[in-house]
Amino acid sequence: MEDPISGFRQRSGSGIVKRVRLENFMCHSSLQIELGDWVNFITGQNGSGKSAILTALCVAFGCRAKGTQRASTLKDFIKTGCSYAVVHVELKNQGEDAFKPEIYGDVIVIERRISGTATTTVLKDQQGKKVASRKEDLRELVEHFNIDVENPCVIMSQDKSREFLHSGNDKDKFKFFFKATLLQQVEDLLQNIEKQLEKANVVVAELEGSIRPIERELNELQEKIKNMEHVEEISQQAKQLKKKLAWAWVYDVDKQLAEQNARIGKLKDRIPLCQAKIDRQIGQVAKLRECFALKKSEIAHMMKKTSEIRRMKDELQQTLALATKEKLKLEEEYGRKFNQIQKMMNYVRSLQQQVQDTQEQHAKNTQAEESEIAEKLKELQNEVASIESMLARLKEEENALSECMQQTNSEIKQINEMIQNYDMKHREISNTIRELQRNQTNKVTAFGGDRVISLLRTIERYHQRFQSPPIGPIGAHLTLNNGDVWAVAVEHAIGRLLNAFIVTNHKDSLLLRTCAREANYSDLQIIIYDFSLPRLNIPPHMLPQTRHPTTLSLLHSEIHTVLNVLVDMGNVERQVLVRDYDAGKAIVFDQRVSNLKEVYTLDGSRMFSRGSVQTVLPPNKRVRTGRLCSSYDDQINELKRQGLSVQEEAQQCRRRKRDVEEKLQDLQENLRNVKRRCANADRDLTSKRLAIQDFDNAYEAGTSSASTVDELYQEISKVQVEIQERKMSLETFQVRIGEAEAKTNDLKASFENLSESAKGDIDAFEEAEREMMEIEQNLCSAEEEKAHYEGVMKNRVLKDIQDAEKHHQELENLREESSRKASILCPESEIIALGDWDGSTPEQLSAQVTRLNQRLERESQRYTESIDELRMSYENKERKILSKQKRNRAFREKLNSCRKALDLRRSKFQRNANYLKRQLTWQFNTHLRKKGISGQIKVSYEEKTLSVEVKMPQDATSSTVRDTRGLSGCCKSENQPRHSC
Repeated sequence: MEDPISGFRQRSGSGIVKRVRLENFMCHSSLQIELGDWVNFITGQNGSGKSAILTALCVAFGCRAKGTQRASTLKDFIKTGCSYAVVHVELKNQGEDAFKPEIYGDVIVIERRISGTATTTVLKDQQGKKVASRKEDLRELVEHFNIDVENPCVIMSQDKSREFLHSGNDKDKFKFFFKATLLQQVEDLLQNIEKQLEKANVVVAELEGSIRPIERELNELQEKIKNMEHVEEISQQAKQLKKKLAWAWVYDVDKQLAEQNARIGKLKDRIPLCQAKIDRQIGQVAKLRECFALKKSEIAHMMKKTSEIRRMKDELQQTLALATKEKLKLEEEYGRKFNQIQKMMNYVRSLQQQVQDTQEQHAKNTQAEESEIAEKLKELQNEVASIESMLARLKEEENALSECMQQTNSEIKQINEMIQNYDMKHREISNTIRELQRNQTNKVTAFGGDRVISLLRTIERYHQRFQSPPIGPIGAHLTLNNGDVWAVAVEHAIGRLLNAFIVTNHKDSLLLRTCAREANYSDLQIIIYDFSLPRLNIPPHMLPQTRHPTTLSLLHSEIHTVLNVLVDMGNVERQVLVRDYDAGKAIVFDQRVSNLKEVYTLDGSRMFSRGSVQTVLPPNKRVRTGRLCSSYDDQINELKRQGLSVQEEAQQCRRRKRDVEEKLQDLQENLRNVKRRCANADRDLTSKRLAIQDFDNAYEAGTSSASTVDELYQEISKVQVEIQERKMSLETFQVRIGEAEAKTNDLKASFENLSESAKGDIDAFEEAEREMMEIEQNLCSAEEEKAHYEGVMKNRVLKDIQDAEKHHQELENLREESSRKASILCPESEIIALGDWDGSTPEQLSAQVTRLNQRLERESQRYTESIDELRMSYENKERKILSKQKRNRAFREKLNSCRKALDLRRSKFQRNANYLKRQLTWQFNTHLRKKGISGQIKVSYEEKTLSVEVKMPQDATSSTVRDTRGLSGCCKSENQPRHSC
């Protein structure tokens, strides 16, 4: 059976759908349909694809897949079994409303192609030539023709009609009405304009507020100009005072010259007095020297006489000291031995008391107590054995747990080291990725980083001083001929030369080194080479005879000097590149190809032979690779993949670490429990052992008391014998002490006799020495006083006179210089013309000038500009603020005009909304009257609701229908046919 007819209603003129062609779209494999003006009807069986045509139009005009309510993605519209779908729509473009007729012509073709991965939209002209393919161009087209496919009044699909009919919510019906009448779009535009006007109002307010500081500045400038006029008066006063100060210094020097002449006269009068004192001290020094010589010869004669007596006295005194020392040692040893004897006697008395106590204890013990002690002792021994067994088992368990904890700690340490290594590796990969991304932006940074950029800027500043601009870095001027396959090998072969710079002479080298220091590029390699040399032509017989490429053959540069340097400095023409170790070994070690210096493999390994020595070096890890690659994307993607892998490994290590730490906590808890149990068992064992020891002591006390008494008697006898021996030794020490005391007394008597006999001679010698020392002191004092007066004459009197004369000469020079400087400032006659000198000193005038200058400086600091600059600034700012005020008034007027226009449009919007509301009510009532049905429709813009009430005349219940589902085919009774409302 047929489903309801699908219809299209079009206006005449431009924007009419002329033809629709579908290919593999939904149920259509290939469909082309011609459409005419105004109304078009399409009929067909259910599922024949009528709605598919409407959906295709929606898709062609830019509707999203979800907006059609037929699919979630555009690729779902592709017919099953096909890989693409095409929607081809032709629009008429004639008449006054034509869209860019000069570009598209009379027909606009919209073609949208949908595939499984992408979708494209193309706009073509009437000739089928592509004109545009952007979404903005399609949006401009549909806005021009006012084709809003999402508006239900433009396209009412089955799903939207079903949604409208099944909706019983007044707010949903209002949204449908608001959107269908385009009121929603107009309200959104008005709200957007309202926001834009608010922003513009803020901007204008800010502009108006920005000139207020300038107005304040104008007032401040006017105040400054008044104050600066006062400052000029202060400046004139300061200039007059400076002139007076200049001549005040001259007059002050004249005053100092007069004072200096008087001082020089007084100083010269001191010379005769000082010379008389010097002569008197010279005579006294000569007399004291004669007395000192006589007393010195007398003392020498007396010293020969008393030297032998002094020697005997010293020897006797030394012998007496040794004897006294020996006596004291003997007395000390005697006291120590006497104390030892007393201690031994006390020990004998304690042993005797112990014998008595032991005998009394033995009498108290009985046979019954001994048997009871033995029984308890056996019971305690059994408990001790059980505790010892349990303690040994706990010790073994504790050792096993400790060993397991040690292994777990070692494992955690290893995991931490692995995590640190992974984190470090991830940081290195991230740094490498950032560096490659930076190199991708600017290739030069790959050959020196930011330093080379700074160096190039410095070279640019000094470029006029170079004879020829430096070339560098070399790597920035090189490209590879054969892709990026050999990039790693070439970079290992060239090495540090990639970062080097080339200059033409030594002068440019020194200048480039200076630029490098300024750019903080300390290790820059500079190569001096003649730029005028042509490209080197290397004969074939001087190249390695092999089919493998050389480094030079893979390099390309627009600057032949770069290639010449690589040949002369790097021998790139003799470096052969191979893919693997076997190929390199065959060339270097087996074939020994001529003109070959070294071989590099793809991974950067280096192979060479020198005589009979064959060398293979692994890649240098410090060499940065990949800098010569044309694209860094592959490297960056590979590094990102490695970074993700490293992060995953680090996360696995962290999870493993958490598991091991949990295991360690369990082990620690078990170990604490075992240690606690072990400590408890150890305390029990100790208490049991102490109890056994107490029983043993009590049991053995009765059995061994007799033997203990005999041993104590033997010990007492032994100690008493030792006491007798020590007493005999003590008597011997007492005899030696008496002998030492007698010897000491004899030596003291001999020393006193010798001292009495030599006392007269020694006293006379000491008296002579004292007199000689007194004469020597007087002589030193006289010489010091003589030297003092001579120093006064030289350093004070004569020096003061010289200094005074020198100062007098300096004052004369200063007077001449001050007069010359003052005359430059103003002639003396001008100072005289100012009036009588008031006697002000230069310091007073300087203080006045300082105060005026400070005042002038304070005022000048407040106003750094001159009065002319202030006046000019005032005029400029006045002109500027007038222009700004005029501009702001213009902005405000335009803004007010926009506000009035917005208010006018909003009132028109309200009026049109009310008109549409009345028109909807009138048309709805008219339609119901034609059907013979009564009802009403209510639209509330304030509550945003649309309610429909219809009363069926055939319904006996007289109930009012408010749900749109009840209006879809109004029925008079159950057996009457349904009619469309």
